[in-house]
Amino acid sequence: MVNLKSTSKEEIPEHPLLKLTTSSKMLGSYINFFCPGCGYGIIAQCINRAFVKLKIDPIKYPQIVGIGCHSLLAFLIPGPAMMVLHGRAIPFATGIRLANPEVKPIVIVGDGDCLSIGTNHFVHGARRNVNITVLLMNNLIYGMTGGQSSPTTPTGSRTRTSVYGCVERSIDAVELAKTCGATYIARWTTAQPRLLTKAIIEAIQHKGFSFIDIITPCMTYFGRFNRKAKPADMYRWLKSNSVSLHHAEKMSVEELKSKIIIGKFVERKDVSILYEEYEKIFKRAQGRGES
Repeated sequence: MVNLKSTSKEEIPEHPLLKLTTSSKMLGSYINFFCPGCGYGIIAQCINRAFVKLKIDPIKYPQIVGIGCHSLLAFLIPGPAMMVLHGRAIPFATGIRLANPEVKPIVIVGDGDCLSIGTNHFVHGARRNVNITVLLMNNLIYGMTGGQSSPTTPTGSRTRTSVYGCVERSIDAVELAKTCGATYIARWTTAQPRLLTKAIIEAIQHKGFSFIDIITPCMTYFGRFNRKAKPADMYRWLKSNSVSLHHAEKMSVEELKSKIIIGKFVERKDVSILYEEYEKIFKRAQGRGES
């Protein structure tokens, strides 16, 4: 094991995926942006491994990043990044995709970013079947602003704004995506990094609106407020509460209470994407298509 206290930077082995990041160029190779135990580093590695596996040009897969702790993922993932207004990442990505159909934006948003101020954009992005990939960093709480309850905070969980337990029902992002017509939907946790990587690969390759709900721990707030302050505690909780979609279909509603259903929920390839529909209109308007 490397002793970081007594070893200079030159002696620390370089991570094989470091060359894909921008952190080494801008902020130093060995800076860790996130709290100890945060799952965002795992997610960054899963995305980087997906890029390596697919052997794709990062320039054609720009990151559109919302506001939150997850914003710093932009420094750990290949390709150009644009940090946009809170909740507006999906319409921004939609504009990029329509302006240049050769690129496929990867949208990185948080549970508040996507399912609170940005809920309307999520709904319409899914129903339009825009050819983008949306990765939801779902840590079940508002992490950057102090640990308030978020739209995905489980009922009964303690937060800074619900010290006796959250009384509101949480939004199931997967069910919302299904209702709105997303054509690829999956959910995994950072406790299943290999399966998450596989899902990211599928989402990037998917033609249409692909969405992955990524349940990731926040020890600093959610864990600390709910007696899971140690990273090991949170990851044990994620593993013990995760149920595969296959097994969930055989369980009752009561048995599934407080469980995290993981797997691939939807994959449709028979729905045209938004740009294709506009192309048909362009051709008709120019007299080159059917009237």
